[in-house]
Amino acid sequence: MSRAVFLDRDGTIIEHVPFLSDPEQVVLTPGADAALLELMNSGYLLFLLSNQSGVGRGLFSESQAHACNRRMLELLKLPDSGFQETCMAFEVPGEESLYRKPSPRFILEMIDKYDLRESQCFMVGDSHSDVETGLGAGIRPVLIGTGSSEGVASFENLPAFVASLRVPHTSNP
Repeated sequence: MSRAVFLDRDGTIIEHVPFLSDPEQVVLTPGADAALLELMNSGYLLFLLSNQSGVGRGLFSESQAHACNRRMLELLKLPDSGFQETCMAFEVPGEESLYRKPSPRFILEMIDKYDLRESQCFMVGDSHSDVETGLGAGIRPVLIGTGSSEGVASFENLPAFVASLRVPHTSNP
């Protein structure tokens, strides 16, 4: 069984830009590249889960949303194995949806597909829908940024969360 981190995109890995559709506006959050590389090197599988209702609202196209992801990947400079899978939910809030957060469906499918151990998985994001998604999937939610939620681990940013996973080294006398 493997362990994994499911990540929200906007406000977690890249700076939040409302209805982002221009790859030139993609800016990494500070330290996101090193934090994701450290997660990978520590044996975590990475998955991207992002609500992109701008497509469903007709504000931009799927190809523009994917172009922003490609730009993010270029900036991250992760090895080819970077994200195992990506789920972009294009549904509009209030509509019936399969994958739009807080739906845990994508996470549950990936847990089954990759034989992941729920107790070793995290959902990391900057909104309460990210927290609800993690809770709904039975994995540990992590809130990034200035928000807080009772009983949920909160960190200033992605690097701070990754630092919390480091096992302190002890020396034998």
